Amino acid sequence: MPHPKRQHSKARSRRRRTHQGLEVIAAAATGAGSKAGFSHRVCPITGCYKGKQVVEIKAKKTKE
Repeated sequence: MPHPKRQHSKARSRRRRTHQGLEVIAAAATGAGSKAGFSHRVCPITGCYKGKQVVEIKAKKTKE
């Protein structure tokens, strides 16, 4: 197994790690609703995917 001859500096390691951040997924307007949602995902408001009802959405409980 190869081993480095010298230790990498902290700055060199940190420069490499700066490009490993998470990317934000772009939200787009859903076809059924006016709110933004993620593409290729079921709409959390309507439960539709590609214009078809896929998931039955239950009503939220309200505090009384």
